[in-house]
Amino acid sequence: MSDTAANGPTGEAPQPPSLVINAQYLRDLSFENPRAPESLLQQSAPPEVGIDVDVKARQIGEESFEVVLVLKVEARVAGEVAFLVELEYGGVVTIKNVAQDVMAALILIETPRLLFPFARAIVADATREGGFPPLLINPIDFTELQRRKAAEAEAAAEATETVGNA
Repeated sequence: MSDTAANGPTGEAPQPPSLVINAQYLRDLSFENPRAPESLLQQSAPPEVGIDVDVKARQIGEESFEVVLVLKVEARVAGEVAFLVELEYGGVVTIKNVAQDVMAALILIETPRLLFPFARAIVADATREGGFPPLLINPIDFTELQRRKAAEAEAAAEATETVGNA
């Protein structure tokens, strides 16, 4: 087999797909301890913790994207807020030589999966520095998160269409 046939008409080998994290950064961090110091003195029971997760992305160059992992953590004790953490942790990624049908998965699933351990550590540090035991968030299934978001968007579109036809 000739070199041209193996490597394409130009003789160059096809480039492998790549996802490169160019930068990671803390975009926004808020920690609230509204009942301090009482909330720190009355830790007889573990708080009920609720976590909201979102992923936002936007294209910033031909092959570059900003991906922001948004975490909102609220802990309640006896119905009152013990602490609230809001975090936006971002990354700039370059994605090359990837088919369009997998691009969304790389941006909305794979990139947040790579950013998550860093965001998790920031939340743990913030809760510890706020006087509470460090909160270690369990791993997040970003594939399922995106499925749910797609289903919600589809349901909202159908509801809008139904209202528009009424």
